[in-house]
Amino acid sequence: MAESKRSVEAIVSDVHKKIKAAFEAFDYESNNTVDVREIGTIIYSLGCFPTQRDLHDFIAQVEEDHTGYIHLDKFLPAMAKVLLECKFPPIPEDLLLQAFEVLDKEKKGYLEPEELTKYMTQEGELFSQEEMDEMLTALTDHDNNLIYYKDVISQLTIDPDM
Repeated sequence: MAESKRSVEAIVSDVHKKIKAAFEAFDYESNNTVDVREIGTIIYSLGCFPTQRDLHDFIAQVEEDHTGYIHLDKFLPAMAKVLLECKFPPIPEDLLLQAFEVLDKEKKGYLEPEELTKYMTQEGELFSQEEMDEMLTALTDHDNNLIYYKDVISQLTIDPDM
């Protein structure tokens, strides 16, 4: 029993370290707070992919009295619970590939940035222009300004064994 308890403590400790590292990357003033607008990016970097509603609910739970800032003391336990309960899992690669193939009606093997922007800002859970700009910077093949989705799927998914 003691062996099992220690391994659980080790897992929790590792989760806390991972969360702190992700949080601290956005704690620009080193005061254990981050701007509420950074929370989605922090959560995504931890391998969690909440819906916009889930993200909004999570922020409401941890934000300091609507100040626009989130303190590590509130974020850490809430995020640890999310990670340990495997909430907000990533989409499996095969489903992501199917989604891209649906958008690629002509079966070209790529999307143009304008096509992806149209889908992501006008249908489903809407992305902001800032989110689109970040995504396009990361995903677009800059030599020919196309998104070869089979090549970028690994960037959009996270190995669950990490």
